[in-house]
Amino acid sequence: MNFKLKFPAVASLLLAATLSAGVEARDLNAVGITVGSLGNPYFVALVDGAKAKATQINPKVKVTAVSADYDLSKQFTQIDNFISAGVDLILLNATDPAAIEPAIRKARKAGIVVVAVDVDAKGVDATVQTDNDLAGRLACQFIVDKLSGKGNVIIQNGPQVTAVTDRVHGCKTVLAAAPGIKVLSDDQDGKGSREGGLNAMQGYLVRFPKIDGLFTINDPQAIGSDLAAKQLKRSGIIITSVDGAPDIEGALKSAGSSIQASASQDPWAQAQDAVTIGYDLLNGKPPADKVKLLAPTLITRDNIASYTGWTQH
Repeated sequence: MNFKLKFPAVASLLLAATLSAGVEARDLNAVGITVGSLGNPYFVALVDGAKAKATQINPKVKVTAVSADYDLSKQFTQIDNFISAGVDLILLNATDPAAIEPAIRKARKAGIVVVAVDVDAKGVDATVQTDNDLAGRLACQFIVDKLSGKGNVIIQNGPQVTAVTDRVHGCKTVLAAAPGIKVLSDDQDGKGSREGGLNAMQGYLVRFPKIDGLFTINDPQAIGSDLAAKQLKRSGIIITSVDGAPDIEGALKSAGSSIQASASQDPWAQAQDAVTIGYDLLNGKPPADKVKLLAPTLITRDNIASYTGWTQH
């Protein structure tokens, strides 16, 4: 047997396989996260979920989370900073899903995996989000049912990201199917915040003498709107929203609150899935579906006692 010929050939094959595996396998050493607003507890929970999963993959991982404050130019700069820092994965909650595409392309060209969270964005490797259209339908169907299909309803809009536009679309679909419902307003931006919801609701209460139902695109706006109704001593308004945040739990348990339902999301689980998918993509394992939708659950006064809240760890 000629060992001189066969052994070098086998050794070469083994070395090639080892090198190939070494090129494909990538560690998760650094993660960059940019979200709409870290003033919103929803995004705080999302960041915490991402950190927990990333640390589970690599205890020494560096996770940097920043707040874009719904400012497109600020988010561009943040992504540039992540690229310069050499992160492996970016979790992106886009302030503008279309306009942010050049920054996404630049990051991917640098070998960084980009996964959109909460809202979709053009050019990303994958997206993990709530089924926001369903969330809007659940919250607004509750209003229609409570009003027996008749009344004056307002849709309090928000920042024009896909999560918001999908919720509003779902809500409008339900309201349009109820001919006895009159939509008084659907285009005012509550800015995704408690203060924005308060200001928008104050305007509605001055303009409209009779409001029967109000859908807000997230819980902070609902909390602000509820406060405005209390300040102006307007009762009998059914307020619903989306998030299932800790603050809304207290409101749903309070007899003095006008908030009656919220379509709950799970930001922790959403972020955990996004990091897992991102890590798999780093190592050449694409997800079965490019967009993963998590189903919302409607939380009401009737079932709040059994609601366990956002995933806690």
